[in-house]
Amino acid sequence: MSFDTRFLVPSDKTEWRVLYDGYADFYGVPMDDAIADRLFAWLLDPGHVMEGLICRDQVGTAVGIAHVRACPRPLAATEVGFLDDLFVSPDARGGGAADALFAALKTLAGERGWQSIRWITQHFNERGRAFYDRYTEGPTDFIMYQWMLD
Repeated sequence: MSFDTRFLVPSDKTEWRVLYDGYADFYGVPMDDAIADRLFAWLLDPGHVMEGLICRDQVGTAVGIAHVRACPRPLAATEVGFLDDLFVSPDARGGGAADALFAALKTLAGERGWQSIRWITQHFNERGRAFYDRYTEGPTDFIMYQWMLD
């Protein structure tokens, strides 16, 4: 199956939102128009660090999204890519859309000089982790902490 993976444009918003809502639902995060609209504006803003990719199947249906950004790596005095969000519609899973998104991320990393792309996922994301293990040697030995501020 062939896919067209590219940066988001304004006309992608409706289909992007369906996929983004699916991503939020998967993680049990309530989503509203204010949050989604702000994020979509960031993804289209060339001055914002966040960038969005959309993946379409051979008939043009949006089947996947990825949100990525440059992330400083101080110990190497360089930047790496950080994949914040990756989602493929349940109906399209296993058909190559996630691989197409990763291929686009690899191309982007080459263009930007990123030597690696990092991401996190939750332990219960078994299907996602099985996919990620195809591209990596498994999770790193780092533990993520989160300090929730008032």
